[in-house]
Amino acid sequence: MINRTNEEAMFKLEMKSHLTQIMMDARKIVDSLDQTEQCLLCELESLHDQFNEMHAEASSFYLQAYMEEFTPGFAQFSLAIENLSKQKHGALIVIQRRDEVEDYIQKGTNLHAKISASLIESIFYPGNPLHDGALLVKENTLVSAANVLPLTSKKVSPSLGTRHRAAIGLSGMTDALVLVVSEETGKMSFAKEGVLYPLTVKDQEIRK
Repeated sequence: MINRTNEEAMFKLEMKSHLTQIMMDARKIVDSLDQTEQCLLCELESLHDQFNEMHAEASSFYLQAYMEEFTPGFAQFSLAIENLSKQKHGALIVIQRRDEVEDYIQKGTNLHAKISASLIESIFYPGNPLHDGALLVKENTLVSAANVLPLTSKKVSPSLGTRHRAAIGLSGMTDALVLVVSEETGKMSFAKEGVLYPLTVKDQEIRK
């Protein structure tokens, strides 16, 4: 618990430093707006890049924090969904936490396999009979695949597909985390408490 508290304190200090730098850079942009030689688009792109870097750090940090008490497989999931994202292979992964989720889903095919990035990627490879459904994870086990999740009844963006609506639905009924990779865009996200958060996996060493 002390280690987690220290990590979070260090993380927040780092975020504060990033935000302070962004505010200073934004102030410089405001002060130089009247300069004809200024490349405003270049300056804005720089701020955009800084925010993206912060987002990558924050999304990875908090997802690991939400998962680590309930499964030791964060590094394997991170690697798997990043590779699936690059290939635009859709994926839906349920990480069970305290609440049992099987009463809320339509059970698929039993696996009871050890967590591994390569197995997760193969499950969601297009054409695999198990790819069109959700993978259920409990602790250090891939329990089952091709599970059907309840769709949210909330009004959501028309751009969100079935996987995203299923992730929002189940995470709104239980405390499960649901990881999603979009087949159309390759974008990654995770759902918690019925809310969908964009996810960026930063190229950095996973915290031990």
